[in-house]
Amino acid sequence: MINLDRIAYEIKTIGLYNLVLEDVCKTASKTKVTEEEILKVLDENPQLLEEYKQINVEYNLSNIHLRDIDITDLKDDCKNKAKEVNSNLSHLREIEKYTLDFEQSATLVIIFSIEFFVLFSVQYFIVLLNLKDWQWWIYAVFASSVLFAWLYARKQRKIYETNKIIYDKKYIQTLKIIDELEKNSCIKKSDLLIADCDEHV
Repeated sequence: MINLDRIAYEIKTIGLYNLVLEDVCKTASKTKVTEEEILKVLDENPQLLEEYKQINVEYNLSNIHLRDIDITDLKDDCKNKAKEVNSNLSHLREIEKYTLDFEQSATLVIIFSIEFFVLFSVQYFIVLLNLKDWQWWIYAVFASSVLFAWLYARKQRKIYETNKIIYDKKYIQTLKIIDELEKNSCIKKSDLLIADCDEHV
Protein backbone atom coordinates (compact mmCIF):
# COMPACT_ATOMS: atom_id res chain seq x y z
CA MET A 1 0.00 0.00 0.00
CA ILE A 2 3.00 2.25 -0.37
CA ASN A 3 3.97 4.14 -3.50
CA LEU A 4 7.72 3.65 -3.82
CA ASP A 5 8.08 6.35 -6.50
CA ARG A 6 6.42 8.83 -4.17
CA ILE A 7 8.69 7.74 -1.31
CA ALA A 8 11.84 8.22 -3.41
CA TYR A 9 10.64 11.68 -4.48
CA GLU A 10 9.79 12.70 -0.90
CA ILE A 11 13.09 11.46 0.52
CA LYS A 12 14.97 13.43 -2.14
CA THR A 13 13.00 16.68 -1.96
CA ILE A 14 11.26 17.08 1.43
CA GLY A 15 13.29 18.27 4.40
CA LEU A 16 11.32 16.11 6.83
CA TYR A 17 13.23 13.09 5.49
CA ASN A 18 16.74 14.61 5.52
CA LEU A 19 18.04 12.02 7.98
CA VAL A 20 16.77 9.21 5.74
CA LEU A 21 18.37 10.92 2.74
CA GLU A 22 21.68 11.16 4.62
CA ASP A 23 21.51 7.44 5.43
CA VAL A 24 20.68 6.64 1.79
CA CYS A 25 23.64 8.75 0.56
CA LYS A 26 25.95 7.13 3.10
CA THR A 27 24.78 3.65 2.04
CA ALA A 28 25.24 4.53 -1.65
CA SER A 29 28.64 6.16 -0.90
CA LYS A 30 27.54 9.34 -2.69
CA THR A 31 26.83 12.95 -1.76
CA LYS A 32 23.82 13.20 -4.11
CA VAL A 33 21.50 10.45 -5.27
CA THR A 34 18.81 10.18 -7.93
CA GLU A 35 15.34 8.84 -7.21
CA GLU A 36 16.29 5.61 -9.01
CA GLU A 37 19.32 5.23 -6.74
CA ILE A 38 17.13 5.87 -3.70
CA LEU A 39 14.76 3.09 -4.82
CA LYS A 40 17.70 0.71 -5.26
CA VAL A 41 19.09 1.52 -1.80
CA LEU A 42 15.63 1.13 -0.19
CA ASP A 43 15.21 -2.24 -1.90
CA GLU A 44 18.57 -3.47 -0.59
CA ASN A 45 18.14 -1.86 2.87
CA PRO A 46 14.54 -2.26 4.11
CA GLN A 47 15.43 -0.67 7.46
CA LEU A 48 15.70 2.69 5.66
CA LEU A 49 12.16 2.28 4.36
CA GLU A 50 11.07 1.53 7.93
CA GLU A 51 12.83 4.72 9.04
CA TYR A 52 10.75 6.68 6.48
CA LYS A 53 7.56 5.01 7.75
CA GLN A 54 8.41 5.76 11.38
CA ILE A 55 8.87 9.46 10.58
CA ASN A 56 5.46 9.53 8.90
CA VAL A 57 3.73 7.94 11.88
CA GLU A 58 5.46 10.37 14.27
CA TYR A 59 4.19 13.30 12.20
CA ASN A 60 0.67 11.83 11.74
CA LEU A 61 1.24 11.22 8.03
CA SER A 62 -0.10 8.02 6.55
CA ASN A 63 2.00 5.25 5.04
CA ILE A 64 -1.09 4.05 3.20
CA HIS A 65 -0.67 5.62 -0.22
CA LEU A 66 -3.99 4.37 -1.58
CA ARG A 67 -7.21 6.33 -2.01
CA ASP A 68 -10.56 4.73 -1.36
CA ILE A 69 -12.09 2.80 -4.25
CA ASP A 70 -14.84 4.63 -6.15
CA ILE A 71 -17.70 2.14 -5.97
CA THR A 72 -20.12 4.10 -8.18
CA ASP A 73 -19.67 1.97 -11.32
CA LEU A 74 -18.96 -1.34 -9.61
CA LYS A 75 -21.45 -4.18 -9.50
CA ASP A 76 -22.30 -7.06 -7.13
CA ASP A 77 -19.25 -8.91 -5.75
CA CYS A 78 -16.81 -6.23 -6.95
CA LYS A 79 -18.83 -3.55 -5.15
CA ASN A 80 -19.07 -5.54 -1.91
CA LYS A 81 -15.34 -6.27 -1.86
CA ALA A 82 -14.51 -2.65 -2.72
CA LYS A 83 -16.67 -1.52 0.23
CA GLU A 84 -14.75 -3.91 2.46
CA VAL A 85 -11.43 -2.49 1.20
CA ASN A 86 -12.61 1.08 1.87
CA SER A 87 -13.73 0.12 5.36
CA ASN A 88 -10.39 -1.61 6.01
CA LEU A 89 -8.39 1.35 4.69
CA SER A 90 -10.30 3.68 7.01
CA HIS A 91 -9.64 1.43 10.01
CA LEU A 92 -5.95 1.02 9.07
CA ARG A 93 -5.46 4.79 8.87
CA GLU A 94 -7.16 5.14 12.25
CA ILE A 95 -4.89 2.64 14.07
CA GLU A 96 -1.71 3.32 12.08
CA LYS A 97 -0.24 5.27 15.00
CA TYR A 98 0.01 1.98 16.89
CA THR A 99 2.60 0.70 14.39
CA LEU A 100 5.10 3.01 16.09
CA ASP A 101 7.24 1.38 18.79
CA PHE A 102 5.68 2.24 22.15
CA GLU A 103 9.09 3.36 23.46
CA GLN A 104 9.19 6.00 20.69
CA SER A 105 5.57 7.06 21.01
CA ALA A 106 4.22 10.44 22.10
CA THR A 107 2.25 8.62 24.82
CA LEU A 108 5.42 7.64 26.66
CA VAL A 109 6.88 11.14 26.27
CA ILE A 110 3.72 12.63 27.81
CA ILE A 111 3.86 10.20 30.75
CA PHE A 112 7.51 11.09 31.46
CA SER A 113 6.76 14.82 31.10
CA ILE A 114 3.94 14.64 33.62
CA GLU A 115 6.10 12.70 36.06
CA PHE A 116 8.89 15.27 35.68
CA PHE A 117 6.37 18.03 36.43
CA VAL A 118 5.13 16.14 39.51
CA LEU A 119 8.72 15.67 40.74
CA PHE A 120 9.42 19.39 40.25
CA SER A 121 6.21 20.23 42.16
CA VAL A 122 7.22 17.92 45.02
CA GLN A 123 10.56 19.69 45.35
CA TYR A 124 8.80 23.07 45.15
CA PHE A 125 6.36 22.23 47.94
CA ILE A 126 9.03 20.83 50.23
CA VAL A 127 11.86 23.32 49.73
CA LEU A 128 10.37 26.64 48.63
CA LEU A 129 7.22 26.46 50.73
CA ASN A 130 9.11 25.03 53.69
CA LEU A 131 6.82 22.04 54.15
CA LYS A 132 9.42 19.69 55.61
CA ASP A 133 6.94 18.49 58.22
CA TRP A 134 4.75 17.22 55.37
CA GLN A 135 7.52 15.87 53.19
CA TRP A 136 6.72 12.17 53.72
CA TRP A 137 3.09 12.76 52.74
CA ILE A 138 4.23 14.69 49.69
CA TYR A 139 6.71 11.93 48.76
CA ALA A 140 3.90 9.40 49.20
CA VAL A 141 1.78 11.35 46.70
CA PHE A 142 4.73 11.38 44.30
CA ALA A 143 5.31 7.63 44.77
CA SER A 144 1.64 6.92 44.09
CA SER A 145 1.81 9.06 40.94
CA VAL A 146 4.85 7.04 39.76
CA LEU A 147 2.92 3.81 40.39
CA PHE A 148 -0.10 5.18 38.50
CA ALA A 149 2.13 6.27 35.59
CA TRP A 150 3.77 2.83 35.46
CA LEU A 151 0.39 1.07 35.43
CA TYR A 152 -0.94 3.46 32.79
CA ALA A 153 2.17 2.92 30.62
CA ARG A 154 1.71 -0.85 30.89
CA LYS A 155 -1.92 -0.53 29.82
CA GLN A 156 -0.96 1.70 26.87
CA ARG A 157 1.81 -0.71 25.80
CA LYS A 158 -0.79 -3.50 25.70
CA ILE A 159 -3.08 -1.31 23.56
CA TYR A 160 -0.18 -0.66 21.16
CA GLU A 161 0.67 -4.37 20.94
CA THR A 162 -2.96 -5.43 20.37
CA ASN A 163 -3.61 -2.80 17.71
CA LYS A 164 -0.32 -3.59 15.95
CA ILE A 165 -1.45 -7.22 15.57
CA ILE A 166 -4.85 -6.08 14.26
CA TYR A 167 -3.13 -3.65 11.87
CA ASP A 168 -0.77 -6.28 10.44
CA LYS A 169 -3.58 -8.81 9.88
CA LYS A 170 -5.94 -6.28 8.30
CA TYR A 171 -3.13 -4.87 6.13
CA ILE A 172 -2.38 -8.29 4.62
CA GLN A 173 -6.10 -9.10 4.26
CA THR A 174 -6.74 -5.79 2.45
CA LEU A 175 -3.83 -6.31 0.06
CA LYS A 176 -5.23 -9.74 -0.85
CA ILE A 177 -8.68 -8.30 -1.57
CA ILE A 178 -7.16 -5.51 -3.70
CA ASP A 179 -5.14 -8.08 -5.68
CA GLU A 180 -8.30 -10.14 -6.13
CA LEU A 181 -10.25 -7.11 -7.34
CA GLU A 182 -7.50 -6.28 -9.82
CA LYS A 183 -7.33 -9.89 -11.01
CA ASN A 184 -11.10 -9.83 -11.64
CA SER A 185 -10.74 -6.54 -13.60
CA CYS A 186 -12.82 -4.63 -11.03
CA ILE A 187 -10.12 -2.02 -10.41
CA LYS A 188 -6.58 -1.03 -11.37
CA LYS A 189 -4.36 -0.70 -8.33
CA SER A 190 -2.27 1.92 -10.12
CA ASP A 191 -5.37 4.18 -10.27
CA LEU A 192 -5.63 4.06 -6.47
CA LEU A 193 -2.05 5.19 -5.77
CA ILE A 194 -1.74 8.64 -4.21
CA ALA A 195 1.16 10.35 -5.95
CA ASP A 196 1.86 13.14 -3.45
CA CYS A 197 0.97 14.43 -0.03
CA ASP A 198 -0.05 18.02 0.73
CA GLU A 199 0.24 17.59 4.51
CA HIS A 200 4.02 17.93 4.85
CA VAL A 201 5.33 20.70 7.06
